[in-house]
Amino acid sequence: MRETKREKIWEQRYVFGDGERDAAVKEISESLGVSLLFAVLLYNRGYTDAASARRFLRFEEADFHDPYLLADMDKAVTRILGAVENKEKIYIYGDYDVDGVTSVSMLYLYLTSLGAEVGIKIPKREGEGYGVSDTAVRAIAEEGATLIVTVDTGITANAEVELARELGVDFVVTDHHECHGDLPAAYAIVNPHRPDCPYPFKELAGVGVVFKTVCACEMRRCERSGQPVIDGIRRVCSEYADLVAVGTIADVMPLTDENRLIVSLGLSKLEKGSGRPGLEALLDASTKKSGDDTKRKKVTSGMIGFGIAPRINAAGRISDALIAVKLLLAEDGDTVARYTEELCEINRQRQVEENRIATEAYDMLENTSDYDNDKVIVLAHDSWQQGIIGIVSSRITEKYGLPSILVSFCGSDNGEESPYDDGKGSGRSIKGLNLVEALNHCEDLLVKYGGHELAAGLTVKRGMLDEFRKRINEYAEERITDDMLSIKAEADCEIDMRELNMSFATEILRLEPFGIGNASPQFVMRNVTVRRVTYIGGGKHTKLTLQKNGICVSAMYFGMGEGELCCEEGDTVDVLFNIDINDYKNVRSVQMILHDIRICEEYKSRLTDCKARYEEIRAGGKYELAEQVLPSRDDFAHVYTALRKEFRGGTSVLDCRSILKLVNSPDGQHINYIKLKFILRILNELQICEINEIEEDIYRFNIFFNASKTSIEKSSILKKLRGQCADRNAN
Repeated sequence: MRETKREKIWEQRYVFGDGERDAAVKEISESLGVSLLFAVLLYNRGYTDAASARRFLRFEEADFHDPYLLADMDKAVTRILGAVENKEKIYIYGDYDVDGVTSVSMLYLYLTSLGAEVGIKIPKREGEGYGVSDTAVRAIAEEGATLIVTVDTGITANAEVELARELGVDFVVTDHHECHGDLPAAYAIVNPHRPDCPYPFKELAGVGVVFKTVCACEMRRCERSGQPVIDGIRRVCSEYADLVAVGTIADVMPLTDENRLIVSLGLSKLEKGSGRPGLEALLDASTKKSGDDTKRKKVTSGMIGFGIAPRINAAGRISDALIAVKLLLAEDGDTVARYTEELCEINRQRQVEENRIATEAYDMLENTSDYDNDKVIVLAHDSWQQGIIGIVSSRITEKYGLPSILVSFCGSDNGEESPYDDGKGSGRSIKGLNLVEALNHCEDLLVKYGGHELAAGLTVKRGMLDEFRKRINEYAEERITDDMLSIKAEADCEIDMRELNMSFATEILRLEPFGIGNASPQFVMRNVTVRRVTYIGGGKHTKLTLQKNGICVSAMYFGMGEGELCCEEGDTVDVLFNIDINDYKNVRSVQMILHDIRICEEYKSRLTDCKARYEEIRAGGKYELAEQVLPSRDDFAHVYTALRKEFRGGTSVLDCRSILKLVNSPDGQHINYIKLKFILRILNELQICEINEIEEDIYRFNIFFNASKTSIEKSSILKKLRGQCADRNAN
């Protein structure tokens, strides 16, 4: 299986010229006092009138949905507050990822603030595995707990909930994973994905569901004390928004509706100083901030997703998630420093292990033909660490553009293979193929499974693995279309260089926070001239200066290394990009962050026409002198001199575009595509130099420095070309 280099398909969401849409955009612009382009961005995000756009731009706690719209919320609050009032021991049972860790930490802090006796249980990935276990339930019951509240887990714990009831322990399940089959017989189940749940926003993270539960508890307490219920919601936001934001971003939830509001509040809390030393320390560690530097940069969702989240996640992946919980709960400096360094070291180990597994997985795919026709990549290994395979699955799906599932049989008994060995799997999907539904199709082959549309986990017996791979591929074969496999890049609209200014760049910030479901605005700009190309970061990244309409703007193309760029200085290109504000030494300037670059469509269209015309003339078609097809002696000399100079410098392969750049210098010489093609054929025909077209428009040449002089008049190609000229006086 080979990674295919597919050109991105640029899809433009808004094109001016639709009267109805243009009128709506103008109305938004005028009503809100924003630019027309900014109104387009709001329209593209579904806010197609001034009222909805205004609501999107404001951040008010009153805009949260009523938590009691969640099914069973009333029962959950009654049981939780009742347990607090009756001094019952409560256990919080969570997952080992960031969503689970922040959920556990938030609920623990809240319940203990009410005076409750609270225990924590997070299973270890190695040895215990995902979800609630009967062993853990028995141990919790033996400790005297009478209530277990699950966070970010529990929706499939049917047997464990039944066991707990037999042992006199109630379950309140708070979860956000998709429901399949019968729900557990718990005291209460709070999950927006319940089929009977009327809650208007389904995309809460696990910590988001905990947040709504705590809000509901505070609303109940406010009602009892005669306070406005909004005060309770504001209190919860003030105390815990940072934790909810971190868990929501890390779990890649859409940053729309309530998620956008809570993440915005949480990022603001972190930026000002959340008062949570553990998160502060992780933020400093991930941004390499000096302890003496009191100025903190703007905290973004990217800083959480790529800085804080991997460090918290690493604990649950290869060690113990309780380390991360202890850090988030810690208050004294020494404890915070110790746990922060421990998490950073665990994360370094995770990176090493991740790269090892990825290398082995790529080797399996590249060096066998077993997977060439598969629509879902299913790989298995005995030594892969179970906590890492999900990250590698993401990398494989991104690289090959296909859903992937990695299975680890790490920990099999006695080190000997058995068809009854349990393999723990983690998968990632592509847009359009719901992975949970695909696993449901293979349910009879799996021990258990669960997750989301694009990410899921499973357990499969070794003896069932081959059949599972066959079955899930049959399922995918019927559903994955060529369109789903195409690489699409969505742009909001096309803009001009004159619109790329600080005023608009600052206006865009009002759309933050950016993330899934609320992507940073992306734009197209066409017919831009590349004025300068500089490789930075050891050749791993590219910095460009782009010009249009006499305006120059700096552009960064991260991950585009030396030798990978499709263009050169002097080319006219189309670019796909985000707008960024570069703050360097207190000087702010607008810059582009490129995501794709290609030779401009106008050039490619002209080139297509030129190629067709060249083939017509080569086949004997007539042409006019005005087409400038017939080369002069000076044209031959100019091309030969340019090729000889390149050859002396060590270059022996060039494409037509590069040769045209060499010969069409500012001295006034003009050789077009068709003329160049004939010159190259004639130089080779006369053996003035050896020139072979090894691919379309790509030539390998060899210069004969001691070759005898030859007259171009001997060329049969040139004689024929002259005879095809429609003008009688052709020379």
